[in-house]
Amino acid sequence: MARPRAADYDDKRAHILHASAELFSRQGYDRTSINDIAGACGVSKALIYHYYPNKEQLLVDIIRRHLANLLETVGQAARSAPPGDERLRAIIGALLEAYRDADTLHKIQVSELSRLPPAHQDELKAVERALVVLFSEALAQAVPPLAGRSALLKPVTMSLFGMLNWHYMWFRPDGPMTREAYADLVTQLILAGARTVAERGQLAAAE
Repeated sequence: MARPRAADYDDKRAHILHASAELFSRQGYDRTSINDIAGACGVSKALIYHYYPNKEQLLVDIIRRHLANLLETVGQAARSAPPGDERLRAIIGALLEAYRDADTLHKIQVSELSRLPPAHQDELKAVERALVVLFSEALAQAVPPLAGRSALLKPVTMSLFGMLNWHYMWFRPDGPMTREAYADLVTQLILAGARTVAERGQLAAAE
């Protein structure tokens, strides 16, 4: 008969994940040991191994949970807004809001995912691609000339991600711009730029 889980099992696991993420972000994955994690949690190494067989599984779970939250949040925003400018603004705002208080997790996703074995990378990158598809589809709906033109839609989509994924390098909650204002700015910039590029492309094709 399987041994029942302790009532605080999930809380302890969440604490281990949080402490591990802080260490991975601050020290780097390679320079963080299970001893470090146990010390940060105030528990024994044996307890860490009770939850995770190795450091690799900790990293996988941290990134997996982070990406799942991003995908669910953005997907819900996309389903709640009509196609076009409104949907694009909604998912941009949703992603920026999901990044609130998640700089540590995002930094780990960007800098440490490549350290995982190929099978785990494939799993997690599939979620990243699903997130990209949501933005790509929203852009194509807002700027119809981009639809079916992957040579243009892809770089526009990835440029949008560049504005969103690296904002943690400079954005400050107590700074002069709020997340909502930045979401508005990004939406305006990407739509104006995409429409200009798409229009020029159409003109060039007609010549």
